[in-house]
Amino acid sequence: MVLASNLENMGILDAGVVALLGYAVVFFGLILLMCVVTVMGKIFIAKDKKVAAHSAAAKAAVAAATEDVPAAPAAPAAPGAAGQLKLYDVEPKTAAMLMAIVAEKMGKPLNELRFISIKEVK
Repeated sequence: MVLASNLENMGILDAGVVALLGYAVVFFGLILLMCVVTVMGKIFIAKDKKVAAHSAAAKAAVAAATEDVPAAPAAPAAPGAAGQLKLYDVEPKTAAMLMAIVAEKMGKPLNELRFISIKEVK
């Protein structure tokens, strides 16, 4: 009888059957895992398509609603911005630190100050 012997006196035929059963169990587990991953992937893809369709419909509704509304004039880039800053022999990181230090010492917010240029004194 196959597999009737104990592990100490196992013959070549019994060892082959045990090895084949072990391989079968491992591959069966891998196939089940592959099926679970495939099903979960299809579920998430369907959910993403549903969300994308809903999002596209919402964007179309917003676009249709805003067609009749005239566009508002463009606002300035940043509130309190006061033109361009010219840097002479100063890195932008160093200029930013200097501007922050000046604003802190003056006790005013940085957007209320206007820096025209920063020049390194040598």
